[in-house]
This record gives sequence, structure tokens and C-alpha cells, in this order.
Amino acid sequence: MQQRTIAAIAVDRLQLLDLAGPVEVFRTANRLGADPAYRNVVASVDGGPVRSDSAVTVQPEQSLAGLLDEPAPHTLMVVGGPGVRAHLGDQVLLDGLRGLAARAERVTSICTGALLLAAAGLLDGRHATTHWSAVDELAALSPSTVVEADPIFVRDRHVWTSAGVTAGIDLALALVEEDHGIELAHRVAGWLLVFARRPGGQSQFSARETARPARRRELRDLQQWIPDHLDEDLSVRALAARAHMSERTFARSFRDETGTTPAAFVESLRLEAARRLLETSDLTVAAVAREVGLRSPERMHRAIRRRLGTTPDRYRQHFTRHRGSLPGDGPTH
Repeated sequence: MQQRTIAAIAVDRLQLLDLAGPVEVFRTANRLGADPAYRNVVASVDGGPVRSDSAVTVQPEQSLAGLLDEPAPHTLMVVGGPGVRAHLGDQVLLDGLRGLAARAERVTSICTGALLLAAAGLLDGRHATTHWSAVDELAALSPSTVVEADPIFVRDRHVWTSAGVTAGIDLALALVEEDHGIELAHRVAGWLLVFARRPGGQSQFSARETARPARRRELRDLQQWIPDHLDEDLSVRALAARAHMSERTFARSFRDETGTTPAAFVESLRLEAARRLLETSDLTVAAVAREVGLRSPERMHRAIRRRLGTTPDRYRQHFTRHRGSLPGDGPTH
């Protein structure tokens, strides 16, 4: 039976979820009827066991040399983790990656696995991403790569790179969608109890994390208060009054201390909340707009169009979570 081989390359001190998350996505896709099915093959340089950074030992099925002797994998997936850096000069590994990449239909990396792709020259002249903590390292390692620090994953033709940890699940769901369509990808997401696949351009950071914590206590308290009161009046005038400042002083101080304006901070939080509700609830667009303080469907439509390049209805249609049961299993609850 025809299969799509996913060749996952792991090294000592791998990040376990970088491997387990994507592998579980492909396994679940098989159980939900992926045709052709996926074949997960985990390999290390010599075929020997590799130990994760969380002290769980993984027993690979194959060595790099063994993989090179097999038919070409459909997808090469390089797994990240703290141990990656110790292998950036490992010529056996880098030569193996080059050989596999030359034959694979897709080349992918999870988290700091992008560093190994870069060291092998496989990201030269491409757009790529990695975990936010390693973007400067990736840029230094591969100066011709356009490193995008914010997205959870980036596709440049047949090369896909993702941010860290759970972003590997998003990338794997995107690959399932490309192979088998959005319906199966959504069913896999629903079965795994994760949000439907996040768009690759979605930020690695939440709006709350993107803004710097303010130094002044009254502004810092306000940053923590706003997310729980999105349906209230959050105009500069109202927020300045709550912080006991003049509007001018408040606006200047907030921007200087957090790196963003009050209006941009509030809108980002409202859009983040709106996206969650569109993905996970049956509320109407008008109800979502009221719930997050955007007041009207028209205002939310303009904000989502400006920030995400789509409409609320299309966003919901594309990213809502579909639930499904696995063949032979009992009913879902």
C-alpha cells in the first residue's frame, strides 16, 4: 500500500514534544482514514538511542545511512532541542541531511531543528523561522536566510520551518491539510483536543506577551486588568482616568514603557479574544464583537481584515474545530 514516509531525525537532548507532537498528528490522521497513509520513521545518526532533554529515551528505528538506502522519504523532519547545537559541526549528520533533503518532496524542521537545516545549507536564500529564543542564532548561522521572528511556522516552497514546541503540531496539521484537505486536518485537531490549526502567520506571542511590562505599578496593574474587561470602555480617556493620569501623560508613558500605544494594545487583545471565540464557540459574529468590546460586526470585520487579511466568517470557516471519532472507537463526549 502506498505510504508517505515521514523521516524524523533526532539527536541527543531533543525536545520530546517536538518529536511526539507531529508524530501523533500523522498517526491520528492514519486512524481517521488518511489515504495514502503516513509512515513515521524516527532516525538518529547511528541508529542508537537518543535521550530527550526531559530524560525520556527514544529508540529510533533507523540510522541516517539506513534511511539513505531506503526509497526517498516524502517528508524530512528535523527535530529540535537543546542538543542540536552540539551537532552543528557534525559532518556525518549534515551530509546525511543534505542527501535526504535532495530526495524528499518536503523538508521541515521543528523549533531549533532549523539550526541544523541552516548548518547544512538547506535554508540559504529562504525565509524561515524557529523558536523566538534562537532567531538571532539562526540569522548568524545562515546570513542569506530571511529569519522571521514572529510566525509560528513559515513555508518557502517545499521547505517548512516552525517555531518551538506546540508549533510543531500546527505545522504537522498544515502538512496534513496540504496532503488530505482541511476537513481531515480539522478532525485530527478535534481528536487531539487542540485548537484547529493556527495560521502560520499567527504570532508566536500573545498580545499580552508582546507588550513589555510597564515599570510604573499603575500602568502594570492596568495591563493585567484590561484582558478581563474587554467589553468595557477602554478609550485612552477612560484608561487614563483609571490610572489617575492626564490623557497626554498616560498615552506617552504607556507607549514609552510598553513599546505600544494603548489603542494598539487594546485592539490586539480584543482581536486575540475574538479569534478564540470564532474558533471555539457558536456565537454569532455580532455576539463575538459585543463580547470582546468591538461593539459591531462592521468594526470587527474591519479590524480582522486589517490585521489578518480575511473576514470573521472566513476565519471561522477555515479555523474552527471539527470533532470526529476514530473508526472502531466509542463515541466522543
